[in-house]
Amino acid sequence: MLNYRPYRYNDVKLFIILIPLISSINYYLTYTTISSGWRFVFTFLIDIQQGYVAWYCCRAIIIYLDKVYPYERNVARRIMMQTSITTFVGLLVIILQTLLMHYLFSDRPFPLSFFTIDIVIIGIWFLVLNGIYIGLHYYTEYQESEDSREQEKMVRNQGFLVKYGKKNLSIPFAEIAGFTIENEYAVLTTTEPKSYYLDESLDAVEQKLPPELFFRLNRQSIVHRQMVVGFDRAENGRINVLLNTTSKFPQVIPVSRLKAPAFKNWFQPD
Repeated sequence: MLNYRPYRYNDVKLFIILIPLISSINYYLTYTTISSGWRFVFTFLIDIQQGYVAWYCCRAIIIYLDKVYPYERNVARRIMMQTSITTFVGLLVIILQTLLMHYLFSDRPFPLSFFTIDIVIIGIWFLVLNGIYIGLHYYTEYQESEDSREQEKMVRNQGFLVKYGKKNLSIPFAEIAGFTIENEYAVLTTTEPKSYYLDESLDAVEQKLPPELFFRLNRQSIVHRQMVVGFDRAENGRINVLLNTTSKFPQVIPVSRLKAPAFKNWFQPD
């Protein structure tokens, strides 16, 4: 089941400005002569109000589709659904509002050109509206991805927290050679090398480490990628992991047949 993320587009201020601009362009495209006066101002304000109502309805539809049929489910179908539904509903809202306003404030016959010219132009604007929201979706996805990367960088820079006397130290991951077990204690060993005894199990330590940098070779050892030189094959599907000779770790650590495939994929990802 796909997780629903709340509506997160910064679109309100954009469309508050954009809708009056669109109404102005519509007037320019549909009227050859425009006379100034209170009637023009009143009509223009009504058109803006109609645009806001139609936009709000389309926005509500997009929010609902984000919940019940997100882009991740099927991008092409989602775009087709969103475009067709919002365009139909938006045009219907505009038509009903226009008919109501004409009935309330005009004694003239309703102009048929509204259905042959105005609606076509307005329909094109609803396609533009959908293009904006589709673009906002992917732009927001990109921004969230960049924010996530920045957060990961921050975590990587913070490193692993250890207690040293009365001090709490953060050891950068790049300075960690690995973790071992000594006298039932987990020990962090740096590349210098220095050792720090930890008040937690090796299983708990493993959960805090970035998996692309560290690998649990066996029950006693977790090593940083920079310490691994390579590996060679042993009997019965096992392998021997070869480590940097400058570390305090053994130069060779055997890895079981069950863990060997996972290590190969980690060490030589596709």
